[in-house]
Amino acid sequence: MTHSVLFVCLGNICRSPMAEGAMRAVGGRRGMDILVDSAGTGSWHVGNPPDARAQAAALANGVDISAQRARQIAVPDFDRFAHIVAMDCSVLADLDAIRPAATPGRLSLFLDHVTGREGQDVADPYYGDEDGFATAWADVTAGAEALMELLRRG
Repeated sequence: MTHSVLFVCLGNICRSPMAEGAMRAVGGRRGMDILVDSAGTGSWHVGNPPDARAQAAALANGVDISAQRARQIAVPDFDRFAHIVAMDCSVLADLDAIRPAATPGRLSLFLDHVTGREGQDVADPYYGDEDGFATAWADVTAGAEALMELLRRG
């Protein structure tokens, strides 16, 4: 069974590309067949690679996200992905507002899948330094592990 997950943040150059990379890594380690992608709610960075600091944080953990390119979420994504996962509460609200009424995709907040982190955002590291990217990497890895366990259980 192929599972499908779309991670969404604002510009698709920091948190969601890191989440995509972390989920691919976790899926690979667990031998799970999973379709993973990422997108942003805004169009500011469409076509750009992930932020260099996001790439560095991922690569420091053995994951190369340099080939990813930013894109904006589109209406067909709500049918294509069974799970659409927001990096923060404002993105979740934006997704809920643009979600077509009859779509099967399940919306969730990423850290809601991590016991004890429910309701928390993956902090946006864009305006900070490398430490923020390391923290975001830790958060998306914890989220990926928890979400993968949910998918494994069915």
